[in-house]
Amino acid sequence: LLQRYILSIVCMALFLARQAGFLRVWPIILAVGLLALGGCGGSSSGLSPEQVRRVFRYNQPEALTSLDPAFTRNQANIWAVSQLYNGLLELDSTLQPAPALARRYTISPDGLTYTFWLRPGVKFHDSEAFTEGKGRPVQAADFVYSFKRLLDPATASPGGWIFRGKVLEDNKGNSSDTCFVAANDSTLRIHLKEPFIPFLSILTMPYAFVVPHEAVEKYGKDFREHPVGTGPFQFKLWDTGNVLLLHKNSGYWRSDAQGNELPYLDAVQISFIADRKTEFLTFLQGKLDFLSGIREGSRDLVMNQDGSIRADFQGRFTVQKTPYLNTEYLGFQLDSANLTGEQAAQGRALRDRRVRQALNYAINKPELVAYVLNHVGVPGNSGFVPAALPSFSPAKVPGYTYQPQKARQLLAAAGYGPARPLKLRLSTVAERKAVGEYLQKNWADVGVQVQIDINQAATQQELV
Repeated sequence: LLQRYILSIVCMALFLARQAGFLRVWPIILAVGLLALGGCGGSSSGLSPEQVRRVFRYNQPEALTSLDPAFTRNQANIWAVSQLYNGLLELDSTLQPAPALARRYTISPDGLTYTFWLRPGVKFHDSEAFTEGKGRPVQAADFVYSFKRLLDPATASPGGWIFRGKVLEDNKGNSSDTCFVAANDSTLRIHLKEPFIPFLSILTMPYAFVVPHEAVEKYGKDFREHPVGTGPFQFKLWDTGNVLLLHKNSGYWRSDAQGNELPYLDAVQISFIADRKTEFLTFLQGKLDFLSGIREGSRDLVMNQDGSIRADFQGRFTVQKTPYLNTEYLGFQLDSANLTGEQAAQGRALRDRRVRQALNYAINKPELVAYVLNHVGVPGNSGFVPAALPSFSPAKVPGYTYQPQKARQLLAAAGYGPARPLKLRLSTVAERKAVGEYLQKNWADVGVQVQIDINQAATQQELV
């Protein structure tokens, strides 16, 4: 529906937590001065640089469910987990796979064998799971364990799909014992059953982060709240629903281009304020450094209709706009086999391609972006691919434009009209209420009756 920009409020001059960390993928940024415990810098607080601890505070409205990378299926979990763990590869600034814990790799000519040489000197975080509480070096066998754990039915990870059906299988169709091989402590081989071009990109996903078997075995199912990884920050405290505190990993393996130790930050503090208005007020009070998105009710306070920052906020924030790797979309429930009554009738109606096309043509996306979203985004007129990706092509994918008369014609051809109106239910969350109401109005203009159901975020995710 929309190629979105994310409007973010973030502490400036910060911090490269890691190359693939906070600031790379959070594009429209409103920035304020560097935050430190004890004051806004050593000179103004009277504290020396050694006494000032740099803490980045951001809010995550959606509650975390796990800090186990095997269960990082939503944004809330991914952001936190990505500061605690690493994988063989990561995405660089051009969204191409680049070395992370693997210093280099090769692919066999037939595309079936991937060989990775691990970076020396990388250690897991200190943890009670290890002898004397000291983190040990990461070895190729740790990746074998982590990947097989993903595929183990006992783990019940939603991430098993990244390997299932791709790696070498036995004659029963199960992953082979030799699909992941530690040739020695620093060399890992992955054998595929057939070439799969996106495989390197898949290895950048949090599901493929490495975990130590000692910690999983010690904590069992509670490993979700006792994470042990190799990332720039290590776990300190998780008060469920209130705060997650991560401390700097002083033994982190990465440095910046000038050879300075990373991360720059001493800690990351994540709060869980579910109400967006309260979240925004907390930021204005100086108690947060970053907000992921300015939502309804707060957007008009900060932004003009054209997307610029209001005069009373000028000088307080620096605004940067870049495309965000996200597409807001409408999902149609087409499977009515397990549905009854009204929901089954809706599913049958939506299986008619003409109905889906009509709903597309009825949406005035430019007006939606301008008047509901304050120009935070661009109309998604060219398919599902976000504009920031190299494969984005408005010429090859013309998409749907606003043509209400064509929408009425398609609905009539499908058998709907004043005497038999199409009736739909639209499920969404509170922060998308204004968007839902705008869609409701657009569709009413072409004779479609829509009821909006507002759900909690967790409920909405389960429904989807």
